[in-house]
Amino acid sequence: MGSGIISTAVTGLNVAQYGLLTTEHNIANANTPGFSRQRTIQGSNPALLTGAGFIGQGAHVATVERMYSRFLSDQVDRSQSSAGELATYHAQISQIDNLLADPGTGLSPVLQAFFGSVQQLAGNPSDLPSRQAMVSAAQSLSARYQSLSGQLAQMYDGINSEITAAVASVNSYGEQIALLNGRISVAEASTGQPPNDLLDTRDRMVLELNQLIRTRTTTNADGSYNVFVGSGQQLVVGTQLIGMTTTSAADDPSRLVVGLRTATGIQEMPESLVSGGSLSGLLAFRRESLDRASNDLGSNAASLALTFNAQHALGQDFFGQSLLASTPPTSFTPQFFSLAQPAVVSNTRNPSGSPLVSASFDPTTPFNGNFYTDLGNSDYRLRADAGGALTLTRLADSRQWSGADLAAVNAELSSDPQGFVLASTGTLPAGSSYLIQPTRGAARGITVNPALVADARLIAAAGPLRASAGTANTGTATVTSGEAGPGYQGAFAALPISLQYNAGELLGFPVNTRVSIDGATAVTITALNPGIAYTSGATVTVVGSVAASPPAGFSFVMTGLPNNGDRFSIEVNTGATADGRNALTLAQLQTQRTMSGQTASYQDAYARLVSETGNRTRQLQVSSDAQQNLLAQAQASRDSLSAVNLDEEAANLIRYQQAYQASARAFQIGAALFDTILELGR
Repeated sequence: MGSGIISTAVTGLNVAQYGLLTTEHNIANANTPGFSRQRTIQGSNPALLTGAGFIGQGAHVATVERMYSRFLSDQVDRSQSSAGELATYHAQISQIDNLLADPGTGLSPVLQAFFGSVQQLAGNPSDLPSRQAMVSAAQSLSARYQSLSGQLAQMYDGINSEITAAVASVNSYGEQIALLNGRISVAEASTGQPPNDLLDTRDRMVLELNQLIRTRTTTNADGSYNVFVGSGQQLVVGTQLIGMTTTSAADDPSRLVVGLRTATGIQEMPESLVSGGSLSGLLAFRRESLDRASNDLGSNAASLALTFNAQHALGQDFFGQSLLASTPPTSFTPQFFSLAQPAVVSNTRNPSGSPLVSASFDPTTPFNGNFYTDLGNSDYRLRADAGGALTLTRLADSRQWSGADLAAVNAELSSDPQGFVLASTGTLPAGSSYLIQPTRGAARGITVNPALVADARLIAAAGPLRASAGTANTGTATVTSGEAGPGYQGAFAALPISLQYNAGELLGFPVNTRVSIDGATAVTITALNPGIAYTSGATVTVVGSVAASPPAGFSFVMTGLPNNGDRFSIEVNTGATADGRNALTLAQLQTQRTMSGQTASYQDAYARLVSETGNRTRQLQVSSDAQQNLLAQAQASRDSLSAVNLDEEAANLIRYQQAYQASARAFQIGAALFDTILELGR
């Protein structure tokens, strides 16, 4: 009897001891990250059959269970992944927001200063210091474009470095998970019991992995995990690490992308499949915000250079040189800014022998009252299909233009202009692909023409032609000096010309000259139709050699009442060092719609970029804060089950202590009874 009491008491002592050990383990790991509270699962030993019935034989500990919910753990993993993505995106875009909006580093102040210098020159074109001040302001403006573009380029380099580091960390976590899988499998196979601390460590690795990239896990029969990323791409399979790597993008070798190691080599992983975590935040930031900011800034720089150059070419410099006349060694300098042409990147997987493709800005800058460009903020992809047909795709919205060859594609673009044209050194083979970046590097490459830097007198501040009323006129009619438009140099076969008013008509235009009144369809002067009707206040345009709508060339306005015989002349603007007509027109470009198909000014476009970046930054901050709150709630839900509660553990200590003391007392009683039996036998 005594031995039965003793053996039963011993089982009680063991159960209480395991409970105390487990409770002490919980208390010791209360602050260990990823630790799940454990508890002993107690079972009753098989009873002993006697004549009086079944007599209990005590208890045993069946297993030590960790308080864990796969659902709650997955919820924390998903929340952690989203929080990491948003936090990384917000941290990166904040750099662009601070860069563009800062008055000390932004574009607006130097843009205003530049056009202020142009206005100053328009008021005093013969003043050489004013000309030099304009050149200096232009250099400051181009330097600011270059500085902003350079800092954005540094962000591209930084993103490449961070992607490399993130992928290395992903592989490190994957390797640790694979090693833990092996240890867990061995432990479960040899003992039949769950290795709780190893399981917690592995779950912690999965959680930290989700800070980098969103994953999905499945459990194998041996207790090991399979870890998947993207749409099911394997990262870890049992004890084997498949791994990720970085590789240069096939369509743009300057960009690092994520790749998966396969039996056949490295497979480039589409960015759309990399979701969640800081790695996804980096890729999304580069794709959605950094590319957009770089292209917008480049579009602004290219539009400024192209439109300013086009208008500057319509002027006359301090030496009297223009497109009408140029005298070496100085010669006329139409280009105020120098600008690199659009970049075209050949896909590294193009068939051998694929030709070079080049892009150039529209050779004729569009004009409708003022010069403007059709440049946007998107990149383009040119691809040749199996049949040899070419398709140009605007990547921002997938708009497409198709043709049998580049000439046909360019013809399509002429009706829906994008600000550039394409050319190649040969026929594009099927499967070839080219990335076209019209504006990506424009801000980095804009400079002031070195000839103007060396001699500011080459600035074309004056108008090349002038209209004037005859000094012997008897009427009250006056005429403006006139304004040159695109192709003005082809408006006249010879200069000067003398016009005469007679009986309501303006006569004297050379035969075959085309004349437009107030932008209407041009009329061709013939021997039978030698004049045009005179209307006071109407704009008369002698149409030049460039097609434009409305017609452009050389325009002037006549007002008042001329008398018959009054004469008006159009001649080369010689000796006009004090003429600032073209400088005034250049200054007006600041407020005119010069960008995006004549929908925005330089300042408007830049302000929109700053506004959109700022709004996106604030939106991400709000989303990141909200996701952090969701993460905290998910962690709180998990911790309500898995975290160690020290008050509860203290109560468990007392409970197990009392159980241990009770079992010890039973053991003591059993021992005393056994001693009594022994005494009876002496």
